[in-house]
Amino acid sequence: MGTENTHKRITKIFITNVKPANMKNRYLLLLIVLISFGSLAQKTYLHCGKLVDVKNGNVLSDKTIIISGNKIESIENGFINSKNEADTTVDLKNKTVLPGLIDMHVHLEGETSPDNYLKPFTLNEADVAFNSVGYAKKTLMAGFTTVRDLGGSGVNVALRNAINKGNIVGPRIFTAEKALATTGGHADPTNGRKRDLMGNPGPKEGVVNSVEDAKKAVRQRYKNGADWIKITATGGVLSVAKNSKNPQFTEEEIEAIVTTAKDYDMQVAAHAHGDEGMQRAIKAGVKTIEHGTLMSTETMELIKQKDAYLVPTISAGKYVAEKAKVDGYYPAIIVPKALEIGSQIQDMFSRAYKKGVNIAFGTDAGVFPHGENGKEFGYMVEAGMPAMKTLQAATITSANLLGQNNTIGQLKSGYIADIIAVNEDPTQNIKTMETVVFVMKEGTIYKD
Repeated sequence: MGTENTHKRITKIFITNVKPANMKNRYLLLLIVLISFGSLAQKTYLHCGKLVDVKNGNVLSDKTIIISGNKIESIENGFINSKNEADTTVDLKNKTVLPGLIDMHVHLEGETSPDNYLKPFTLNEADVAFNSVGYAKKTLMAGFTTVRDLGGSGVNVALRNAINKGNIVGPRIFTAEKALATTGGHADPTNGRKRDLMGNPGPKEGVVNSVEDAKKAVRQRYKNGADWIKITATGGVLSVAKNSKNPQFTEEEIEAIVTTAKDYDMQVAAHAHGDEGMQRAIKAGVKTIEHGTLMSTETMELIKQKDAYLVPTISAGKYVAEKAKVDGYYPAIIVPKALEIGSQIQDMFSRAYKKGVNIAFGTDAGVFPHGENGKEFGYMVEAGMPAMKTLQAATITSANLLGQNNTIGQLKSGYIADIIAVNEDPTQNIKTMETVVFVMKEGTIYKD
């Protein structure tokens, strides 16, 4: 609704319904309300020395972004000044301005630590929730205005809702709620426990052992508030189980998950290190492969044929390989897996990029400290991906995967005002993405 029409509606309501002692007082009261409304409708002018046009792969100079409410109203040539004293001007003339970043693989409920495997027994759900508030804020301050949370206890749904309501500060979240596993699989929540604490988790807890279980588990995630479905198609590094790469679902189970998810307007992400598990997942219709460590050339071709995407998470691979060398940081069963798998992700990513595989940006933050997500850009460039391509992977590509390509992911009139700035041109120095100096989400400045 336009400002002019809103003013007319307010005027009509006041003249019809507000009845102070005399007409003079009535119009005085109306004037106060209209002045207040005008202040709420003030605009923000960002003077941008450089602006990254991710859609066209260009870096532009001397632009003004005009923000009205939570949207980008227009982008103008040169540095435009408002004639309205109520408007705000932000000087970013010596900065490079980009769309808010999107990380397609985070875990906001927790963070790596030497005592991480004790936390399920020492932290209450409220503790997890309060911790997640801090992790969410760190993520936003690092320039990531949108994330996909790929698995936790379900606190991530409440976190998403609290952020959407404006109760806490954090990125826009698309969540998979609890990841789906098989018994003993990578996301079985009772792995490593003594037998009388293992119980027999099933679809309600995200554990699947049949086609019927698969359908029920997806429906439960929908009921719990998930936006996406995540499966652990192979073993994993940080689960308390010996195999990091064996396939852990039948193709029929994955097909049931994908089909049921589609019925509920959701897509499926598949954690996978081993090649056989990846192939089963891609053939069954999953949209994204997370990690993809041991991906073969044949599987790369399959991803391209099925229009699926790789989310590489090089940061996590490097971090676990490094920490596996620290005595006692991980349980002994995890160390050989971390040393083997972690060191191979970057090389696989390099081969996949050269092969033309679709790539979206994702880090697995939580496996390493939150807020360090920007390091992924440098690792991607090291592996041969041009800097602009990495920026596109974290903006327009990821926005498209989330079904948000008409609202976020680029700086364009009518799009949500998710805007960040860094000190240097990232196409000249990608390391600048590790230090975001300005963050705006939905028209509100959180870091300046």
